[in-house]
Amino acid sequence: MDFLFSADIVKPAGMANEEFLKLWHEEATAATAALDAGGIKGLYKVAGQYKVVAIFDFPDADSIDAAVHSLPFWASGHHEIVQNIEMIPLRDYRNWFEDLKKMI
Repeated sequence: MDFLFSADIVKPAGMANEEFLKLWHEEATAATAALDAGGIKGLYKVAGQYKVVAIFDFPDADSIDAAVHSLPFWASGHHEIVQNIEMIPLRDYRNWFEDLKKMI
């Protein structure tokens, strides 16, 4: 099932910019590798914001937890950097259109 993922990336108070950007670089390295391998359907950084948006295909809720907790931010003990996570289930619009035709 496809999910729209969004999260704010927030530098913790007291963390040096260099450390923050190094951690984000590690995260981006893993994320782009997953994108290139097909594990992520789409991946975007919102222009002008420290916000990331992605399209994931997960078979179940356990897979969502496993994916989130395998991210380098979590592995490095800096899960507080990723805030306001939203995981929104997506439905193919064609399927909705077919249901809609039955409703009228």
